[in-house]
Amino acid sequence: MNIPNIRLNDGHQIPAIGLGTYQVRGGQGLTQILAAIRDGYRSLDTATNYDNEGIVGKAIRLSGIPRSQFYVTSKLPGKYHQYDDALNAIEESLARMGLDYFDSYLIHWPLPKRDHYVDAWRAMITAQKLGLLHSIGVSNFTATQLDRLIQETGVTPAINQVESHPYWNNEAILEVNQSRGIVTEAWSPLGRGSAALKEPIIAQLATKYQKNVGQIILRWHLQRNVIPIPKSSSLVHQGQNLQLFDFELTTAEMQSINALTKTDGRIDGQDPDTYEEFD
Repeated sequence: MNIPNIRLNDGHQIPAIGLGTYQVRGGQGLTQILAAIRDGYRSLDTATNYDNEGIVGKAIRLSGIPRSQFYVTSKLPGKYHQYDDALNAIEESLARMGLDYFDSYLIHWPLPKRDHYVDAWRAMITAQKLGLLHSIGVSNFTATQLDRLIQETGVTPAINQVESHPYWNNEAILEVNQSRGIVTEAWSPLGRGSAALKEPIIAQLATKYQKNVGQIILRWHLQRNVIPIPKSSSLVHQGQNLQLFDFELTTAEMQSINALTKTDGRIDGQDPDTYEEFD
C-alpha cells in the first residue's frame, strides 16, 4: 500500500492517513492493530488516556517491521499539563510503549479553565530538543489557543488534531490551521457511527465510484488537506479505509458533502473552550 506523506512545518513527514486506536485494548486490540499493520497502516495514533499505549507498542514489536517505518503519535492528558509533570509523562509513555521517541506528540485538550497548556507546550519543546519527540502539536485547540502558544513560545504546532466529519466539518479551524502552516488531522473522521454514513448523497457517490460510504468520506477529508485517523471495529473496513488513492471527488461533490455540516454536529458536544477532559 503506497500511502503518500504530508510535509509538516518542522520538515518531518507524516502519512496521509493513520489508524485510530481509541477503545482498542487488550488481546483483541493487539490482534486488530497487527491486522492493520499487515494491511499497510504505518501511522498509529494513541494517547495516554486511551489506556492502550502498551498494546500499541507491543504490536509494533511483534510486527517484525523496523521501528523507523512507523509513525507513532501519543497525547498528553490534562492532569499532566504542568511543566515537570509533562516531561515525566512523556518519558513514562515512551517506557510503556518500549520506544525511544514519538514521531509526534500532542496536547490532548487545551483545558483553558485550568490554564496550564502553555506550560505543557514549553515542556514538549524541551522534550523535542532532547530528542524524545520529533514533531510536537496539539489537539482540539482553537485559534486563540494556538496563537497564544505561538506568541508566548515562538514555536508553532506542527499538527492540530480536531473533530471533523460530514456533520461537523469544522471548516473554520481548518482555515485557521492552514493560515498558520499547521497540518490538520481529523479524529472520528466518519462521525463515530453517525447517520452521516446513511446520507443519500454519500451513498450515491459510493455507487458511482464503486466504493463504500466510509471511503467516500475519507476521500473527502484527503481532498480538504486533512489527515483522517479512522478506527473501525471491522477488520474488513479497516483495510478498505486505506483504499482511497485511486479516485477523486469533483468540486461539486466535495461541496455537497460539506453542506451536510450542522451547527450542533459535534458527536458529544465537546467544545474546546469549555470541555474538561476525563482523567
